[in-house]
Amino acid sequence: MNKVELIIEEIKGQFENDTSGHDWHHINRVLNISRYLHSIEGGNLEVIELAAILHDISDHKFNGGKLDEGGKVAQEILTNHKIDTETIAKVRYIVDNISYKGANTETEMNTLEGKIVQDADRIDAIGAIGIARTFAYGGNTNQAIYDPALKVNMHESFEDYAKAKTCTINHFYEKLLLLKDRLNTKTGKKLGQERHELMENYLNSFLNEWNFFQEK
Repeated sequence: MNKVELIIEEIKGQFENDTSGHDWHHINRVLNISRYLHSIEGGNLEVIELAAILHDISDHKFNGGKLDEGGKVAQEILTNHKIDTETIAKVRYIVDNISYKGANTETEMNTLEGKIVQDADRIDAIGAIGIARTFAYGGNTNQAIYDPALKVNMHESFEDYAKAKTCTINHFYEKLLLLKDRLNTKTGKKLGQERHELMENYLNSFLNEWNFFQEK
């Protein structure tokens, strides 16, 4: 096996039993979407593949909110596999900057490789699979499916976003419906449009059903 395949096997073992929607299947989809985007948009394939494989390592949602921890862990893994220092630095930058940080918070991503992997991660967060993952994550973190008393919060900072109480339906408005306009590449934007529309249709159906039975 080459180094990418060896790192895949290592990461697969860590994530295959995850139940939060951030399992190995998610990582593998991000890897495959990234490869597809690369085939059209270009970039350094090794950097793209390694960043896609490692993008959820020590994610801030599960490590106590430490945004730079994932990059440190990714660097350790890549160093152990004798990846060159320039590639490690590029991958670490992507891992440290890939995450969504709030509706009114900008997300830095200054490289084509980073934009591709970020697009792939965001594309897998929307559409039919994105809906399923959102409810899996909500259940994993003890969020209510929907609570009308909780108002949608367009967070002004990462700290606000990370600590605010929400429900799963609100998460669509606070993040997922915003991702279409935050995709970086032309190819990513095309893939995101259909998935975005599917989410809008789903939310319309959900709220129609909710309100119908609440009013009886």
